[in-house]
Amino acid sequence: MGSASENHSLADKAYTIVRHRILRGELAIGEVISRRKIGAELGMSLLPVMEALLRLEVEGLLESRPRAGTRVRIPTRVDVVGHFVVREALEVQAARLFTREATRSERASILKLAARVDVAAKSDPALFASLHYRLHRRIVECTHCAALLKAVESSQALWFTWLCAIFPRTPAHTLGGQDHQILMETLIHDTADAAEAKMKEHVMLGYRQVMDGLEPYIRMRKLKGNTYSRTATNRPSAA
Repeated sequence: MGSASENHSLADKAYTIVRHRILRGELAIGEVISRRKIGAELGMSLLPVMEALLRLEVEGLLESRPRAGTRVRIPTRVDVVGHFVVREALEVQAARLFTREATRSERASILKLAARVDVAAKSDPALFASLHYRLHRRIVECTHCAALLKAVESSQALWFTWLCAIFPRTPAHTLGGQDHQILMETLIHDTADAAEAKMKEHVMLGYRQVMDGLEPYIRMRKLKGNTYSRTATNRPSAA
């Protein structure tokens, strides 16, 4: 029992560390993950590392092939479309609930956060990615629906990975520099129907930008889908 508990604890540690590196873009889309290297770095056997990588594969952040290894998942066009179908459903529902459930203090604080997101979009892509994730998570937190928050957190992980991959080449948002503040003004002051429409518009903007930004990776998957590069990074050019 003690050994099984220890392995589970080590697997949790490996899972958290590798997931963080993926979400921060430190492990690039398409980059091969070495189980032995991670185990040596973290001072643990292969068993908890394999358990951690399997969890990340189930979440859609990694993919593996027999005799090829494990890599950060390269998305397909179907992956991106499917993700945004789910994301729109979740975030639209969150927007509607926010109009009814968010408290006055929550509304005031989230508007300040939206302003920070818009400022970062113009000057600091890494900070933008982090703040954007916090803003959308905070919208759901203000619905006070734990089940919805859990679903959105799972959905956001993939989006965050893709954003980290594309933001060196792709402007964050391009609706005039205040789109997150405009979004939140609608959620705070307008009707549930207006909030739903505005959130749909916002999610579709993100879809177009992510699809455009991921196009080189999607092409790379078509060309090298069965090949797992062993180079340190596997970032395609924008050309």
